Formats: sequence, C-alpha cells, structure tokens
Amino acid sequence: MPASQLPNYIRTCRKRSFLTQEEVAFLLGSKSSARVSRHERFKQIPDLQTLLAYEMLYEMLFRTPVRNLFSSTHKEVEQKLRRRIRLLIGKLLRVGHGRRIAKKLETLTTFLEEQVSLSRA
Repeated sequence: MPASQLPNYIRTCRKRSFLTQEEVAFLLGSKSSARVSRHERFKQIPDLQTLLAYEMLYEMLFRTPVRNLFSSTHKEVEQKLRRRIRLLIGKLLRVGHGRRIAKKLETLTTFLEEQVSLSRA
C-alpha cells in the first residue's frame, strides 16, 4: 500500500482487478455504481452489509482483509478502542476488587497485550 494513508483502498483494489465500478456494484448487489463511487471518493461510509460484501469480494480477489481496505479508519477505531479499554481498566481498578472485576481486568489486559504484539508483527 502507498506510504500516505487514504481513508480506504477500494478504488486501488478495484483497479488492480480491472473491474469497473459498475461491475463491483453488480457484485455487491447494487443497481448502480453511484454508491461504489461515493465509497471510493470517501463521500460515504459503506453500511455493514456492504462492508462485509467488500471484504468477501476483495479477500477472494486479493486476499485483502477489510482492515487493509479501510486501513486509516481501522487504525483510528483501534486507537479509540485501546484508549477506552485503558479508561475502563482504570475505572475498574478504582471500583474495588473481587473475582468478577479481576476477570474483567484479565480479559481487557490480555486484549491490550495481544493488540500490542500484533501491531509489532
């Protein structure tokens, strides 16, 4: 992928596959290419069903997961999630102790550690 982060790489992947917007729209189940065009120009975020369809389509064509298609958005969401997890851990630590809180802390801490190790890989 290019060094500068785009909001998504739908157009890049589509062009590599030599598909037109109309053909991608057809594969996604759309009647026109207008939505694909809006997605490619970063004017509209795909709904969940369309996002999953993009993922299946591009995974088949390029072995590209949706997080790579929307790498900029994925990183932003990931950062926000990590920040909220850290805040929740702090909140739970202030609340007190107990078996349930310990399990929650273990789950959240493990998730953060896994995310850090994945980002280093």
